[in-house]
Amino acid sequence: MAELYDMSDVEERVILVGVCLDDERDTRESLDELEELAKTAGATTVAKVIQSRDAFHPGTYIGKGKIEEVRLLAEQLNATGIVCDDELSPAQLKNLEDALQIKVIDRTVMILDIFASRASTKEGKIQVELAQLRYRATRLIGLGNSLSRLGGGIGTRGPGEKKLEIDRRLIKDRISILKKELEGVKQARETIRKSRMNNPIPVVAIVGYTNAGKSTLLNTLTDARILAEDKLFATLDPTTRNLVLESGQQILLTDTVGFIRKLPHHLIEAFKSTLEEAKYADVILHVVDASNPVHDKQMHIVYETLENLGVKDKPIITAFNKIDALEEVEIMKDLKADETVRISAKNKIGLDHLLDTIEGILREQKQLIEKVFPYSEAGKIQAIRKYGQLLEEEYQEEGIFVKAYVPKEIYLGL
Repeated sequence: MAELYDMSDVEERVILVGVCLDDERDTRESLDELEELAKTAGATTVAKVIQSRDAFHPGTYIGKGKIEEVRLLAEQLNATGIVCDDELSPAQLKNLEDALQIKVIDRTVMILDIFASRASTKEGKIQVELAQLRYRATRLIGLGNSLSRLGGGIGTRGPGEKKLEIDRRLIKDRISILKKELEGVKQARETIRKSRMNNPIPVVAIVGYTNAGKSTLLNTLTDARILAEDKLFATLDPTTRNLVLESGQQILLTDTVGFIRKLPHHLIEAFKSTLEEAKYADVILHVVDASNPVHDKQMHIVYETLENLGVKDKPIITAFNKIDALEEVEIMKDLKADETVRISAKNKIGLDHLLDTIEGILREQKQLIEKVFPYSEAGKIQAIRKYGQLLEEEYQEEGIFVKAYVPKEIYLGL
């Protein structure tokens, strides 16, 4: 019978450990982000340790001298755990725990833990559990008794569960079940996508680094009422809402999972069907936290992730958000975007310009039509109003004159 471990919540005091292979500034920024992840997961960071090396130590991630330094620091600060900024191999994890005699987790486990606490829909819970189990399955081999030091807190939470059954065979069986369930969800999502493709309402996918303000923007524009907190991964499950532009044009706005540096490949694989919302969108709305001093790097990571997902040849609007938080006016550029705007989703600054920009991009994808419709075909004008942009409408003796921009699908049927 598999052994069960109690997963009751404990107060976490963690030491963050990173290895600098090249750029120390980048390593420090990564540890700062790891501290935010720890905070989101409910832990307090009591110290940060960086070791400069030519390569990660193959057996222990950091060198022998630095291990002793971290061990003494943990004793002095009453730390309950160590969090490493990179994904550890099973051997590195076991050897570090043996040397430090304290719980050790890595960045991947931290992110998986946050996702587990944020998942609320059935699809989200399946995706998170699948990513967790895939990660754990690769790390059960050779860990042996070190699993007894898992304890509670970060790295032990599952979506909606308080106990974790550690058993290789059961994990394998559970992964098989979850993959089948996720395949069913994926097929349902594909069906929805196909119906959208047959429906000329354009889709605008909101993408961006985590905590850039995507959910706040969706809430402000559509009254979606989804959770929007100043935390990393405040929302996990994608949300789609209808929005009617000033011209009467309807669009679908879809919020997606936030990106982050070193996003675990287990998560990318599990959340692929969700992340691919951007792949099938008509327009990409890239939201950037303009107040973040490293927003340029965050933009690069977003584009890198989109490229890995196969998102290309899509018109991109970059919205530099939180401009009200800037102390002085800054020149902001995105050479990969077709258009850029400056907004504050929270304080409703620049949103009219944003919507006009979206409408302009969509107009470029439409055909201009100037035609007189017989009164017997007045129903076609309703489709133009719903799916296109009506510029002129004049009732004449022979029929209704219409000048409008319409999607190609509608244009061919008129």
